[in-house]
Amino acid sequence: MSTFSDRRQLWLYSTGWSAVQHMPEKAAYRSFRTIADFFWRRRSRYVRRLEQNYARVDKYSPDELRELTRLGARSYMRYWCDAFRMSEWSHERILDRVRVVDEYRLRDALAAGRGVVVPLPHMANWDWAGAWACLTGAPLATVAERLRPEALYERFVTYREALGMTVHPLGGDGVMSALAEHLNRGGLVCLPAERDLSKRGVPVTLFGEPTRMPAGSAMLSLRTGAPLIPVTLSYEGREPDHGLVIRFHEPIQPPEERGERLATMTQRIADAFETGIRANPEDWHMTQRLFLADLDPSDPRRAHPVPS
Repeated sequence: MSTFSDRRQLWLYSTGWSAVQHMPEKAAYRSFRTIADFFWRRRSRYVRRLEQNYARVDKYSPDELRELTRLGARSYMRYWCDAFRMSEWSHERILDRVRVVDEYRLRDALAAGRGVVVPLPHMANWDWAGAWACLTGAPLATVAERLRPEALYERFVTYREALGMTVHPLGGDGVMSALAEHLNRGGLVCLPAERDLSKRGVPVTLFGEPTRMPAGSAMLSLRTGAPLIPVTLSYEGREPDHGLVIRFHEPIQPPEERGERLATMTQRIADAFETGIRANPEDWHMTQRLFLADLDPSDPRRAHPVPS
């Protein structure tokens, strides 16, 4: 049974989604910048979490960190405006405003026929990157965290499927097998990979701080032999004429020591994420607690897991 809060949230998203689609483009993005600045000035919870995570990226002065957080809030709200409007974008618009760095790494790997596993952080607009992949001949499968209410989750799944993606529920039965089959058919699997939702993640160091990251990307690569190629994203230009930059990092090879493979490969994913986030920190939309030092003392993610 849905609660009043669930129904209210669904109504807000649905009403906002419809309204933004019918607004003039410049007005829509201007409105979302205004919303971002409002929450930034109010230091809302998500803004404070964003600032907390940015503080780990580099040694910023208080003024620099505050300004970076303002830009980060604007980038995050840009993503939401994109999301509400992308279903109306033409294929030409989706493709023409994407710039890809080291695309050959993806294409060479796909040409080998083993599929490709792409872990990526929550940066810029990964839905847009997924649509680009599907439109350029790389059928994409991914997972999505279940949202409440269920109707809202279904709406986001429908939206992503309309962009060409195959979406599986995070933690659902048989998801890893389905993703492995997709890879074995030569497809592309993209997985958000810097935040552990399972509480069984692999210990890594990110920006010199301990955290845990999901093991799924490395596990799929080891299970199928598909290359593991991290991606980071960033925006460029000012909305509504902005574009997306997709950067393919060096493929991660399995180490010879079998007992350390999962931990080593996940750490190398974290290293690639560091490089991409440091280059464009304002486009990193991590609005939840990520680092172990920031978690509540009772949070089970503070426990030090043993990689299997």
